Amino acid sequence: FYTPEMDADAQANFDLVGELRQAIANGQLELYYQPKIDARSGKVTAAEALVRWHHPTRGLVMPAEFIPVAERFGLIGALGNWVIEDATRQARLWREQGLRMRVAINLSAQQMRQDDIVDRIVEALKQHRIHPSLLTCEITESAAMEDTRATQETFRRLGELGAHLSIDDFGTGYSSLAYLRKLPAEELKIDRSFVQD
Repeated sequence: FYTPEMDADAQANFDLVGELRQAIANGQLELYYQPKIDARSGKVTAAEALVRWHHPTRGLVMPAEFIPVAERFGLIGALGNWVIEDATRQARLWREQGLRMRVAINLSAQQMRQDDIVDRIVEALKQHRIHPSLLTCEITESAAMEDTRATQETFRRLGELGAHLSIDDFGTGYSSLAYLRKLPAEELKIDRSFVQD
């Protein structure tokens, strides 16, 4: 049944989409890096790039608020391209400072279905002179279990490229362990709901 709140929600989403377009174009996005630490040595061995939005009036906007809107309204490609570019640029800066760390980026299910996603990653790696082995592509379990031709082809090409593949939020869906044998993933990230207690 129709309620007046539906119009308000639609307008809020419409406003957010326009503001997000401007944010991508005007440099309001920033990557925060969450360290990955080797449990034995205690050393930082990698970092995961997590996008944040510095909104001029709302302040710091977390991805849970704007990623679903980006996916729903067709902005995830532009947002994802920005993340790929900025993460590889940062990896080059660290490399020049003597830090050889793997950088992880998250790829959405929609990005995995884009024909040119691997080409975009290759281009960014070449531009910033980063070896593919220093990039981890994290894909959620639900995206990894999509048995679509496009997703499988992207998996294959990323594996051949030499990038590391990681399956995120593992255990939250209905994945079959047998299915994992088909995927060239080297890492499973167990969802925190299994370990937080």
